[in-house]
Amino acid sequence: MNRRSRRNPEWKRGLRKGLLGLMLVLGAFFWRKNQEAGQQIRTGSESVRSAEADPVGRETKRLALTFDDGPHPYYTEQLLDGLADRGVKATFFLLGENIEGREDIIRRMHEEGHLIGNHTFYHVDVNSLPLKEACAEIQDTSSAITAITGQQVEYVRPPYGSWNKELECEVLMIPVFWTLDTLDWKVKNADQIVREVLSDVEENDVILMHDSYRTTVDAALRIVDALQEKGYEFVTADELILE
Repeated sequence: MNRRSRRNPEWKRGLRKGLLGLMLVLGAFFWRKNQEAGQQIRTGSESVRSAEADPVGRETKRLALTFDDGPHPYYTEQLLDGLADRGVKATFFLLGENIEGREDIIRRMHEEGHLIGNHTFYHVDVNSLPLKEACAEIQDTSSAITAITGQQVEYVRPPYGSWNKELECEVLMIPVFWTLDTLDWKVKNADQIVREVLSDVEENDVILMHDSYRTTVDAALRIVDALQEKGYEFVTADELILE
């Protein structure tokens, strides 16, 4: 397989161009929230995003590891265990239909500092639905997550990368796409997934995986180990977008 085929066509010509417009939207959004809350939500952010170096003096390169379709009743907890052991924060885009009965897993994600986003309720192409139904897919999932974490859901990973601004549905939702698709749901071979990612990864990549497979858990943790050795730092998707 041509390794470039794993790149999201919408973003493969440069995540930075897409981020420019997104940052303008984010700026207005957070300015409004700051005014309403009467405080600066990014206190200390300059120190967080300042240039860092690893123990051998290399400049830190950032990546975001993201997982769709969860939470899985077994594999997600295995993944969380491995990420905790490595001090890594990731981003999880949850399906509403997978939330009931797995509240403890979601609560753990939140308490351990992972970013939790919306992946619709039934994994649908929202652009194929009437606006009211599409909004329900998003709003019902966000409501279910907020009921568990107590925190508003601001980020959405639209299935198939299909999105339009009307789907903000009266609440500003920030779409998060990807730059490197591991195809883990299709490959289901940890060795192949690791090999492809390590050969294709670039600084500031948003890596797409799915926490529904044993092979994905194995591959993801091996990828983290290998890339940390190379000086990469794993951050949540919002940190990568806002830096």
